[in-house]
Amino acid sequence: MSAKPVVAATDGSEESLRAVDWAAREAVLRGAPLRIVSAAAMLPRMMERRDDAGLAIVTDALAQDRDLALAAATARAAQVSPDLLVDADHLTGAPAQAVAQSGSGALMLVVGSRGSGAFTALVLGSVSRYAATHAPCPVVVVRDETTSAHRQVAVGIGDPETGAAALAFAFEEATLRQASLLAVHAWNTPRSEIARAFQALAAPGARAIEEQLTSKLAALLDDWRDKYPDVPVSQDVVYGHPGRALAGLSARADLVVIGRHPGPHGPGAVTHAVLNHAHGPVVSVPSA
Repeated sequence: MSAKPVVAATDGSEESLRAVDWAAREAVLRGAPLRIVSAAAMLPRMMERRDDAGLAIVTDALAQDRDLALAAATARAAQVSPDLLVDADHLTGAPAQAVAQSGSGALMLVVGSRGSGAFTALVLGSVSRYAATHAPCPVVVVRDETTSAHRQVAVGIGDPETGAAALAFAFEEATLRQASLLAVHAWNTPRSEIARAFQALAAPGARAIEEQLTSKLAALLDDWRDKYPDVPVSQDVVYGHPGRALAGLSARADLVVIGRHPGPHGPGAVTHAVLNHAHGPVVSVPSA
């Protein structure tokens, strides 16, 4: 059994409970404990106290919602596997930073794509995006997940020099799931208009570029085939925006894996597109 836990964040919404379901199954798959966390949303300048009449104020209600969310999520995880070791913790501080930091020392952090209600949806959407781009561990954002298995893990390969962490995670998941692995590299030109795109594809140099990229991707995957001989591996080089290509692929893959690189301005265009438009679970893996 792994000593490192799988961490799942919840607010009690159905979206976050689906993330708990996913995290619980992943913990069972990896032989790891499950840690469920929840942060009470705190409005600016809100203080934790009671008024003179002893009536519960907003902070008490938020804390109660947090505790109820943890209880519901723990019960949900038990339905997945009664023997799963589950720990539930409440977080303090700003939700986005607290949830992201809860992934420290974890195998992965699992979050839902949004919460329930208009305000909560906005807040939790921000929390999920922040965690997916700042947590120190791989972060899985569960979107529209179904229990049907496609037996395929897809991984987006941008720069081969910085893609080792994402490839390692993808191959490990494929091994655990007894699934195939599809490595995808998407390339495009700065000119994104449809007419110009067709011109680029028809240009004499386009075929040479595609062949060169295909050769490089095959050479990169050869080393990983040697490390994971039981994983069927295929590759695809496509012309188009990487985010759209990977988001579309998510409809027929159990998991889409993308690399994450540190930057001061939040998620890049590819990460943003995949996280917002994917049809299933997406994991962002920090570069080593």
